[in-house]
Amino acid sequence: MPDKFDPYREALVMETVTVWPDEFEEWNDSEKSRVANSLHADPESCAELEYVRVHTGFCRQITVTADDIERIES
Repeated sequence: MPDKFDPYREALVMETVTVWPDEFEEWNDSEKSRVANSLHADPESCAELEYVRVHTGFCRQITVTADDIERIES
């Protein structure tokens, strides 16, 4: 289940991970990088956001959705 945006945990984010569903496997690395950077720059707007506890703080994990892509591209 996705988490809600949490300013407290955001302040403790030490790592970021972007999960790409199979539907985006044809995308090249530069396109994926551009989209991932856009998503992580505005995590509050992402549809599937999760905070994973790591020993140094939190890892922000965003699973890319079609809605996220549409939002970025418009």
